[in-house]
Amino acid sequence: MLAVDELYGEYKLERVIEEIINSRPVQRLKGVHQGGAGYLVNEKWNVTRYEHSLGVMLLLRKMGGSVEEQIAGLLHDVSHTAFSHVIDGALENEEEDYHEHIFERVVLESEIPAILKRHHLDFEGILFGDSQWTLLEQPAPELCADRVDYTLRDMYRYGYISLEEAHHFLQHLTVVDGRMYLSEIGAAEWFVKTYYKEVIDFFMEPLNIYANDFFAKVLKRSLEKKLLHLDDLLGNDEEVLVKMRESGDLEVKRLLEKIDHKVRTEENRSDYDIHFKGKMRLIDPSVMINSKLVRASQLSEEVKNRGQKAYEKAKEGVYIKVL
Repeated sequence: MLAVDELYGEYKLERVIEEIINSRPVQRLKGVHQGGAGYLVNEKWNVTRYEHSLGVMLLLRKMGGSVEEQIAGLLHDVSHTAFSHVIDGALENEEEDYHEHIFERVVLESEIPAILKRHHLDFEGILFGDSQWTLLEQPAPELCADRVDYTLRDMYRYGYISLEEAHHFLQHLTVVDGRMYLSEIGAAEWFVKTYYKEVIDFFMEPLNIYANDFFAKVLKRSLEKKLLHLDDLLGNDEEVLVKMRESGDLEVKRLLEKIDHKVRTEENRSDYDIHFKGKMRLIDPSVMINSKLVRASQLSEEVKNRGQKAYEKAKEGVYIKVL
């Protein structure tokens, strides 16, 4: 199988990876939007978990990750429910990790273990020994394949950065002891600026917050009324929407009608309908300087200042008025 990606180019894939891509759990992600309910108010916010999952796998491949780590990357989001993190809002889960709690069940109840066994791979070691996959995941504020891919993919798709800028940045990624770092401070400054466009200009964009906050309330009401069961969320976005719309419940129907492309919002600290404070997301990647790893904020006032402003913005949250 030949995989073609707008960020990473073309790669010929092993048979085992092809089979996993074609498995039902991975194919389901084609219908799960990474930005949650945002696409209901802005059709351009259309990146899917499928695109991101393949992207993470290809970035790991580009950086020399093993086939096993590539598989772990391909499957790292396979348990995300419909509308992604909206379920965390509905369940009032501040850690935003509901999908991690159900990961083992989702995988074990699928054909994925059988695929890996057929190719003589240790599925438990690959899927449940995630601490070994140091290119795939690292705690913030460092870089990792997951964090890099969703930032580049979203920001390119939504017009914040160019493909040339993304490719230039990728040339400065380097691997030291199985972890992802940068080879020069300029690339670190660019990524920090781009990452905060993602977490402030996109994640905390008032219309995006409104869509996800309001849909979480509708989802919570649907679960309370038993119009939906949590397992229904292991379908895709459209399947869940259809079930809610066809439930015949007038309250849910009226609420859903308030989430569409006509909604307008603004930031308004003195007169607001929503005050949103999300998960703190900060970035400060290490840079290889003279064979030593140094945090970008120690090398650049720009990085230090951007980090401080992002911290203050996240701590204060966003005050949103629905117009």
